[in-house]
Amino acid sequence: MFESNFEKKFQEMINSADLPQPQREKLFLLARRSKENHRKLQEKFQSLQQSIDYLRLGVKYLIFDLEATRRENQQLREKLSKDMD
Repeated sequence: MFESNFEKKFQEMINSADLPQPQREKLFLLARRSKENHRKLQEKFQSLQQSIDYLRLGVKYLIFDLEATRRENQQLREKLSKDMD
């Protein structure tokens, strides 16, 4: 939604450029910079999302490993208590 709204506003701004030449050039320069910054922001956001997904996967693996270790410890304790009796 945000992407399409940005593109729409960007095109409106470019198309309504009935300004004097020096101001028009400044507007085009700012518009190009804005579009480039928006693209970079989208790339960084996607990279951040991938990092978060990777972190979630890592945490899930660690939780799984912790639970398995706890089960193994419990089984070993039970076995030791049986051997002691």
